[in-house]
Amino acid sequence: MDLSYSDEEKAFRAEVRAFLEEKLPKEMSDKIRKGEELGKDGQEQWHAILNAQGWLAPNWPKKFGGAEWNAVQRHIFEEEAAAAYAPRLVPFGLSMLAPVLQKFGSQEQNDYWLPRLLAGDDWWCQGYSEPGAGSDLASLKTEAVLNDEGTHYIVNGQKTWTTLGQHANMIFCLVRTDKTVKQQEGISFLLIDMETPGVEVRPIILLDGTHEVNEVWFTDVKVPVENLVGKENEGWTYAKYLLTHERTNIAGVGFSQAGLTAVKRIAKAEMSGGKPLMQNPHFAARVAQVEIDLMAMSTTNLRIVSKAASGGAAPGVEASMLKVKGTIIRQEINDLARRAAGAYAMPFASEAIEGSNLALPDPLNAGPVAAQYFNNRKLSIFGGSNEIQRQIIAKTTMGGGA
Repeated sequence: MDLSYSDEEKAFRAEVRAFLEEKLPKEMSDKIRKGEELGKDGQEQWHAILNAQGWLAPNWPKKFGGAEWNAVQRHIFEEEAAAAYAPRLVPFGLSMLAPVLQKFGSQEQNDYWLPRLLAGDDWWCQGYSEPGAGSDLASLKTEAVLNDEGTHYIVNGQKTWTTLGQHANMIFCLVRTDKTVKQQEGISFLLIDMETPGVEVRPIILLDGTHEVNEVWFTDVKVPVENLVGKENEGWTYAKYLLTHERTNIAGVGFSQAGLTAVKRIAKAEMSGGKPLMQNPHFAARVAQVEIDLMAMSTTNLRIVSKAASGGAAPGVEASMLKVKGTIIRQEINDLARRAAGAYAMPFASEAIEGSNLALPDPLNAGPVAAQYFNNRKLSIFGGSNEIQRQIIAKTTMGGGA
């Protein structure tokens, strides 16, 4: 298998680098490098920059307004964007909902929603997890009942861990439309306007004081039947298709590569026993192991996505493999960065320096690596917990082995 780039691919990489150098605002990349919040305005600014370039939707077919890049081009862009500290786009609309609409949605839904996604008219969030229905998603209880006139669904229930729901005006939801059949067979996929009466967003404040996730409550919310994607009671099929895209995205090869580069830089500057930490054999061995794992996963990711792009089936169990291995690698890199930064990894400056709002000194320019370490523990949970993914892999590859 030849893993070297062709001349055309090298030219594309040069084009991407030139674009990032010219169009990526320095204040934006500085925020990403330092681990600071970009905010809604920053996300929308980067969205608009990519859209103007025609690169906002690299995995969409051109007939829908996408760039229709092949797997290698997408891999190159992710790698270069991460190295340049470009923001990672919010995936819910562009990378998760859009493929579902393109495969299962009506022509009318594609004609209406996809242009709005590209233009940035809608900010989407995901309504999957519920209290008691996270990894066991099929046990969800949020209910949608068709009214007597057959014009609207009436939705009641609760979603939780809704990432960036405070910014969203739309949410795609899994809802129960039939209680008389098996759990997986009674689920439908609805598009719900967050500004509809009866929708309430309640913040969940994390340990570091940030507001990243939310609860979303639905009380007699009216949703037009036109907002049903595909067929009623077939939402589980669409949900599984969407999750393969989410799990592949979570793998985050480019961001892990950028993180590993940062670890090496910090470890070369931090001293341990009179020598750079990078020369400590135990630390160096851990760095070497994660680098080997990352190279292997990068190759696997490229092979799987290439197969799908060349007309093969969408990743199934392969997406589970990427999700498990990718999140383990990212968490290991987070741990190495936290250890390398030592005392400078302290996350709460306001508590460390009483009466001062100044940040702790950061001579290694490491950023809030402890906060990132703790926040990214979630990676092995969302998108389907790693334990569940291992069960899927075992059942698929070993004929039901546990």
